Amino acid sequence: MSVNKTNYPPDQPLPSRGTPQLALGLGDAVGLIVGVVIGAGIFETPALVAANVGNEFMLIGVWIAGGIISLIGGLCYAELATAYPHPGGNYYYLKRGFGEAIAFLFAWARMTVIQPGSIVLLAFVFGDYASQILNLGDNSAALYAAATIIFLTVLNLRGVRQGKLTQNWLSAIKVLGLAIVILVGLWGLATVPLPANPTPVTPNLGLSMIFVLLSYGGWNEAAYISAELRDVRRNMIRSLVWSIGLISGIYILINLAYLHGLGLVGMVDSQAIAADLMAQILGEPGNFLISLLVAISALGAANATIFTGARTNYALGQDFPLFNALGRWHTRASTPTTALLVQGGISLALVLLGSLKRKGFETMVYYTAPVFWFFFLLSGVALFILRLKEPQHPRPFSVPLYPLTPLLFCLTCGYLLYSSLTYAASQPTGIAVYIGVAVLLAGVPVLLWMNLRQAAPKP
Repeated sequence: MSVNKTNYPPDQPLPSRGTPQLALGLGDAVGLIVGVVIGAGIFETPALVAANVGNEFMLIGVWIAGGIISLIGGLCYAELATAYPHPGGNYYYLKRGFGEAIAFLFAWARMTVIQPGSIVLLAFVFGDYASQILNLGDNSAALYAAATIIFLTVLNLRGVRQGKLTQNWLSAIKVLGLAIVILVGLWGLATVPLPANPTPVTPNLGLSMIFVLLSYGGWNEAAYISAELRDVRRNMIRSLVWSIGLISGIYILINLAYLHGLGLVGMVDSQAIAADLMAQILGEPGNFLISLLVAISALGAANATIFTGARTNYALGQDFPLFNALGRWHTRASTPTTALLVQGGISLALVLLGSLKRKGFETMVYYTAPVFWFFFLLSGVALFILRLKEPQHPRPFSVPLYPLTPLLFCLTCGYLLYSSLTYAASQPTGIAVYIGVAVLLAGVPVLLWMNLRQAAPKP
């Protein structure tokens, strides 16, 4: 009798050849989730959140709320991931709940909007902080962002070993940077300077939560390791709860550090908030040190996103003949060469979009947010659909307080989708909202064309 060393039944269809093995433990899962979530955004978003809250209490309150919302979402994903452990993650839940068409649009969105937008967002953070060290002129951040994408794409094209080693070193430096910011901000002796012409603050809860939950984004990537997690019934929920709790604590502490060092007004008017904090307390050497650390942190997060995004595109090429070129794997380098090149090309085009608006980070937030929250909402709805369609399917973990918990998650996703389409669209860089939605909708005729080709009689 053969032993099935996977979390999923042998007859469950996989998105590509190969069988992932149970190679990950609880510590591995927590480390992966924390590493994905805590990117460079936390060095950028607090200033944007501060610009949309009315006072210090509301500032800390929205970061606490972000942790609670993430935990609610994590409980929903724990049920999906333990009931349907599969390397396709969200793609598989949407395919099983809604059918192949929605699943394809999700994969299309990952290829054209979500992953490239996230890469460029991180590349602009690198550019903002690298410009604190050496400014290249009016388009300094965009030039650095483009160079980052080219360099990291070439690095990953050379092989998986180079990309992995680079990621390990950059992640270690990122943790060091966060620890330094928190310690200096909370215990440093700061004298908060008031800007000569402070930016007026108009409270906007919806817009502030977009930036907060962007910073918390990434815990859902746990779905993609469910097929490789040992004792998935226990470790999936434990890894999500522990990692989200740890991330929430770090985010609250770092915002308290920013408040202590800069004050709410100083946060609003900061272009590179961590660098300004360090300069305020330690002087110019502190500015240089944190700018270097944050730039390296952004580099690491961008590298990880390039790595995982290319694998998603490779899976798309395996599933859909039209994208067959993306499914080519370079055996010697052990990397999806064509998928990396296509992803890099899309990302460079988005750098141009961000540079035209002069606010690359915000532009990429608006570009990705509606699409991200749309599919997040559908994932929550899929939980309801799968409970109705497959009531006898084993569910090792059931979300507590059903249906209230997933309903609250869906309502939150719907509110953030609405906010990203309305509040964000009213901003100077808000045109990126419509561009992101248009790119998603461009996948519809592609899907129809593929269906027509498949239905056409063979000669």
